[in-house]
Amino acid sequence: MLRRTCLMACLALAAPGLLPAQTPASMEPPTMIQIRVILPDATLTATLNDSATARDFAAILPRDLVLTDYHGIERIADLPRRLDTTGAPRSYKPATGDITLYAPWGNLAIFLKPFSSAPGLVPLGRFDGPVTALDRSGPVTARFERAE
Repeated sequence: MLRRTCLMACLALAAPGLLPAQTPASMEPPTMIQIRVILPDATLTATLNDSATARDFAAILPRDLVLTDYHGIERIADLPRRLDTTGAPRSYKPATGDITLYAPWGNLAIFLKPFSSAPGLVPLGRFDGPVTALDRSGPVTARFERAE
């Protein structure tokens, strides 16, 4: 009887080690989405972050967007619909090359220069290299697509 009890206790202690380890969702690596931004004379690559808003933006791609200058600091474009902002920060301080959503207007904003923290600005990702190809006068049509 004692032998059976000891055997059962040993099996109970060893059993969890025999099962595959469960990885909590918070420990899984983030899913980054690679995109291309195709201009008439250049192609840029960017990486979207692992957020509900970035995933929702990726879901509307491929898409042609008209980028227009906004105060020499950013390029903005209207999106076809509002994006999901679940879990988004209340404000964000953008750096050069950041791709963001300005939630109050529902438009895309790409920063050519750093800017102060702005309420309603939601980070989507950032360009993988320089954004000088976007720094031009007048509107430009750009094709945004997944780089898969």
